[in-house]
Amino acid sequence: MNRATVEPPADWKEARRLRAWELVQQGWKQKDVAAALGVTKGAVSQWVSQARQGGIAALRRRKHPGGRPKLDDGQRERLPELLARGPGAYGFNGEVWTRGRVAQVIEQEFGVSYDPSQVGRILKGCGWSQQKPALRSTQRDEEAIADWRERRFAELKKRP
Repeated sequence: MNRATVEPPADWKEARRLRAWELVQQGWKQKDVAAALGVTKGAVSQWVSQARQGGIAALRRRKHPGGRPKLDDGQRERLPELLARGPGAYGFNGEVWTRGRVAQVIEQEFGVSYDPSQVGRILKGCGWSQQKPALRSTQRDEEAIADWRERRFAELKKRP
């Protein structure tokens, strides 16, 4: 058995198309199927035509492909390599990548303009994840902090 005959309908519209085909197969007239399902005769006619040409799979919901990506596969593979250089290599202050900064790098390197709201999707596809930067000083001395907690803080705590 193939996918089209085994899987349940993805949504009510798909179920309606499959039911229309089923009723036509049982000998119903297209105008009666249209009346029973609350659709136009033209819709039933299109569904029947699609099913006759492509089988029941033609009545299943298909994901729309969308537009072609602006960056090709090679450019997408190169993007993490470019970002690994760090924001400073592109004249940004600080060592944090933002979607706006990445959009600027994409435009500078590949001549392709993206809205910053779409850059997160591109980075996710490249294996990058959103991260909140740790707000800690680069001069932070973990040993001195641990020592202070053990000695000085213990002295400062109120005693019962």
